[in-house]
Amino acid sequence: MSNEIKKSENIKSCIILCGGQSRRMGQDKGSMIIQDKPMIKHTLSTLNHEINEAIIVLNDEERIGKYKKFIDPSDYSYEVTFVEDVIKNKGPLPGILTGLENITGEYALVLPCDSPYVTKNYISTIFNEIDKNYQAIVPYHDSDDKLKTSEPLHSIYSRNVIPEIEYLISRDSLHIKGLIKKIETKFVLIDNKKILKKEFRNLNRPTDI
Repeated sequence: MSNEIKKSENIKSCIILCGGQSRRMGQDKGSMIIQDKPMIKHTLSTLNHEINEAIIVLNDEERIGKYKKFIDPSDYSYEVTFVEDVIKNKGPLPGILTGLENITGEYALVLPCDSPYVTKNYISTIFNEIDKNYQAIVPYHDSDDKLKTSEPLHSIYSRNVIPEIEYLISRDSLHIKGLIKKIETKFVLIDNKKILKKEFRNLNRPTDI
């Protein structure tokens, strides 16, 4: 095994999804001001000293330009890259595909831009759950049906699931849980001790703020 491969295995990557249309909120969520700063910057600050790179997936060049105006990569301990979603307005699955195609690590933690309550403890905990025997590390709420109560947008995915995602998209099967069902998935319990339930709260409507 080359030093380059060993190095890539140790890289902690994060994909932040900002390509949604935010219909329920009525405005772009990632750039919304929450507690005196854009919502996405809460997540970016939490990621400081926890990861090596963040791939911010946006739906077009116009939004990339907008985000570059208020996100200064030099504010963070990791590399920040802005990329355009390869398939637009098809939900988060194509955004995950775009992110995975741009990471330099073997695995990436996927986070939505509208979950400002994620903590450093969660980030380190979920990365510690990585197991080379699995293609995804997925938290779930206590239930007999782990898939049904899973949190696929706060999960880790291996870069080797790209072909599976491409296949699902080609069939217009865009549910992320459909992907999780097809691949080797390690489920991790949200026990409200090691992993807190409040970390998965997201802001979808004006009334959520």
